[in-house]
Amino acid sequence: MAERAQDQRRHENSKPEQGTQARSFHLDGREQPVPPLRPGLHLVATPIGNLGDVTLRALATLAGADLIACEDTRVTKKLLDRYGIRTPLTPYHDHNAAAARPKILARLREGAAVALVSDAGTPLVSDPGYRLVRAAQDVSVAVTAVPGASAVLAALAVAGLPTDRFFFEGFLPPKDAARRARITDLKRVPATLVLFETGPRVAAALAALAAGLGDRPAAVCRELTKMHEEVRRDGLAALARHYAEGGETRGEFVLVVAPPADPAPAAEDVDALLREAMRTQTLKDAVGAVAAATGEPRAAVYRRALALAKEPQ
Repeated sequence: MAERAQDQRRHENSKPEQGTQARSFHLDGREQPVPPLRPGLHLVATPIGNLGDVTLRALATLAGADLIACEDTRVTKKLLDRYGIRTPLTPYHDHNAAAARPKILARLREGAAVALVSDAGTPLVSDPGYRLVRAAQDVSVAVTAVPGASAVLAALAVAGLPTDRFFFEGFLPPKDAARRARITDLKRVPATLVLFETGPRVAAALAALAAGLGDRPAAVCRELTKMHEEVRRDGLAALARHYAEGGETRGEFVLVVAPPADPAPAAEDVDALLREAMRTQTLKDAVGAVAAATGEPRAAVYRRALALAKEPQ
């Protein structure tokens, strides 16, 4: 009891930057006091939908910080209001990062405790946070992770596809030509693919994935952890048809696509096949045969064939 009373006196005597009020958060109708956070940059994962998924450590960190840097202050304020947290907010996102970063770094160098959050999930995943982390580390500011919710891992968990190796792509390019080119590159990745997509583009993205990767098994995870959560599993082509023909496209989407049935051939294997084929066939026929046998893009095989043809015999 004496130690608890001593801790309470220390907390009451602290002078946080958040005015004269003690730092705290509310949980189950009770105020939970927290000490000021130690100086440094704290990367705090926030819920991806259900506000009940926040961790106790995340709440204590947000309440104990001097400042919270966030993508959209309106979104983060909903979380803070839910738990009675009064820490000041400052916007930090793609459009203002260059101007905002020096100001946040100045606070960090002065010894402030700054929490960095994204609108949902773990910061630095598809946001500019890594630049702030790198800049903080360059000036010897401590950086700490407060782990929690992640849309990538939540989608992997419910997709029913291999999880031993996965590749996070983020958003595909919105324009058709660039999207097709990127999907061609992804075809060679020997892992489950995880992508983000918007509702208006989800049908086109799934159709492009089916055309570029073949009709692989996939899962479309919509509104994860929210009231209208939906996970739809099927081949890419069937999923593309579903959303093109009126499937619900409101909300946030994570696409999970199975790895290729057979791993992409190594470059040396393609070269060996080309050398063998070119002994008895024209260059054009050899390219066609090897591209068909390996599934590699014909243009890429043709470039390798030209290079091999120039090698000294």
